[in-house]
Amino acid sequence: MSLARETAAGTAPLRSEIAYAEPSMAGASDYLALMKPRVMSLVVFTALAGLVLAPGHMHPVLAFFSLVCIAVGAGAAGVLNMWYDADIDAVMARTMDRPIPAGRVKPGEALAFGMVLAGFSVVFLGLMINLLAAGLLAFTIFFYAVVYTMLLKRWTPQNIVIGGAAGAFPPMIGWAAATGGIGLEAILLFLIIFFWTPPHFWALSLYSVEEYRRARVPMLPVVSGVEETRRQILLYSVLLTPIGALPWALGTAGLIYGATAIAGGALMVALAFRLYRSPGKRAAKQMFGFSIVYLFVLFAVLQAERVLGLQQFGLPFGRVFA
Repeated sequence: MSLARETAAGTAPLRSEIAYAEPSMAGASDYLALMKPRVMSLVVFTALAGLVLAPGHMHPVLAFFSLVCIAVGAGAAGVLNMWYDADIDAVMARTMDRPIPAGRVKPGEALAFGMVLAGFSVVFLGLMINLLAAGLLAFTIFFYAVVYTMLLKRWTPQNIVIGGAAGAFPPMIGWAAATGGIGLEAILLFLIIFFWTPPHFWALSLYSVEEYRRARVPMLPVVSGVEETRRQILLYSVLLTPIGALPWALGTAGLIYGATAIAGGALMVALAFRLYRSPGKRAAKQMFGFSIVYLFVLFAVLQAERVLGLQQFGLPFGRVFA
């Protein structure tokens, strides 16, 4: 029996209790924790970039409402992820105190909570904003909760690569909310997050490899080894550098963004190369930490340029794509 099959088989007893669980005494903080607020804040921040960069003007109230729906949708995906992964979380040190494995929230309550949040976010975004944005949000929730959590995470070491698409959709949802369509800039933001995700999460998996092995999750370092994971982190970091600079190269972002993207990409590659040459938990943690800073700064500069009207200082040959 394969590692993934053993893992999938071991989840049945926990979820079979859903229909018969006694009500829990969970507090508001437990339900908030189920929504993964740190991930939710990153989703809102990247979705805001799609709203800010979109052409035209969206009424501030509608923009705020769109972000609320996107945040709730992201929270719903997080809840459904924690519901299904409760068996994994229970054996990993960094997750065993989450509300479900710690016994503060019953699995059935978490499932119901996640489904209600998902329905609310999609329906209201569709009714109040537009159907394209709602459809993209629904697909993102489905992709994260079903395709990534229930399928990819337990079956393939490429789970993060393919599943990373879920985290890359928020800028496109924000753009769609503002315009009713999908533009080049939204696609570029999707690509940046998509190629950023593997080195970010694989760095985390390097210093949590024993926990993933104990939980029987086929993460790349568990299946292919630590050395191959370090090599893949370096490869994706090298690919990320020019992709991160594409908004500037294609004339949709200004010189400040271009310089930030190139400098940030160079630092990502330098840290990835050091991790490749000098393996260890410290190097992996530094890589993981800087990757968060890299994405935040990149998107913050991009939005600041647009608000201040500095994006016109992009490369002139790229304006035909803008």
